Amino acid sequence: MEQQNTGKKVLDSMERAKLGIRVFNLPFDEAEEVIDAYVSGGDYDPDSVELFKVQLDTQRHIQEKSVELLSTGAEIVRLVVNALVKNMPQPVNGNSSES
Repeated sequence: MEQQNTGKKVLDSMERAKLGIRVFNLPFDEAEEVIDAYVSGGDYDPDSVELFKVQLDTQRHIQEKSVELLSTGAEIVRLVVNALVKNMPQPVNGNSSES
């Protein structure tokens, strides 16, 4: 696929998917190196490559924040459950059948 204004290739959806799988668990710096190595042999538009990197970084940021949110939510649930258990009325041990 070629970009209209520069005549250079853009990363199409299949290439982005393949690259995304290759760099999924890599730190961003290493992922960036893999992406740069992939596009170095082709005539890719630098703006489309940079856009892909930004999208990858944004996705990682969202994933990190969602993990933090999930952890915070679990902590809130734990605190609420503990508070409910702690404040439950205790049964009275007065047995009327022992008279």
